[in-house]
Amino acid sequence: MHEPRGRMTKDGIRIYEDADFAGMHAAGRMAAQILDEVAQLVTPGTTTAAIDDFIRGRVQELGAVSATIGYRGYRHASCISVNHVVCHGIPSPKLLNDGDILNIDVTVILDGWFGDTSRMYVAGTLGRKAERLIEVTHEALMLGIAAVKPGNTFGDIGAAIQAHVETNRMSVVRDFCGHGLGRVFHAPPNVLHYGRPGTGPVLEEGMFFTIEPMVNLGRPETKVLADDWTAVTRDRSLSAQFEHSVGVTATGCEIFTLSPADRFHPTWG
Repeated sequence: MHEPRGRMTKDGIRIYEDADFAGMHAAGRMAAQILDEVAQLVTPGTTTAAIDDFIRGRVQELGAVSATIGYRGYRHASCISVNHVVCHGIPSPKLLNDGDILNIDVTVILDGWFGDTSRMYVAGTLGRKAERLIEVTHEALMLGIAAVKPGNTFGDIGAAIQAHVETNRMSVVRDFCGHGLGRVFHAPPNVLHYGRPGTGPVLEEGMFFTIEPMVNLGRPETKVLADDWTAVTRDRSLSAQFEHSVGVTATGCEIFTLSPADRFHPTWG
């Protein structure tokens, strides 16, 4: 007999109802659409502040609210993390250089639902090492998503990501993780991008969460700068990240944040 939907598990993870998937798809698609539109702005000589201004305007024009503006005092509509910045990079007037890689992370609130996604971009010419890092990170995300189905565990997701990254002689960041979401920005569980198969909470139909592996070319250690937001690699090696929001279905999962223009990867389209 199925337990009722709309409840909490013993691990504090909310189980959403079938009708809730539509709201998450709408919010996720909007966030992904904005990231599609941003691609044309990512060129050498552009500032990350200008990119953030565009995102702020589009969120408003599309009738949504930025989840990050005002969140714990944060003042921007995106996090933009360049080169060795792992996550939570603050948009600034600094110019992008040819060959810079950057992750842009956007979360919108639409009709009370949170759409959270990030992806990689390149300004100008993509270097070979950076290209391989981006490829491995994207592949790791998709392998993690492939492990999402009822009866599997969150450890299965992390193990799939970790195995692929380390096979390619790169490292998974351990200081940051994915998270539950829905009608809140951050909720249980913590979705680790490393781990052992069969460990952690069991996946159930109706769970909503992000998977967002951060992968470094060098060592996994990070440090947070004096601004209390920007996380960087301690060895200053390049870092990459991709993020999707997903919902567990009876047979697997649905990705809420698919790119409408199929531009989720910087070498596509």
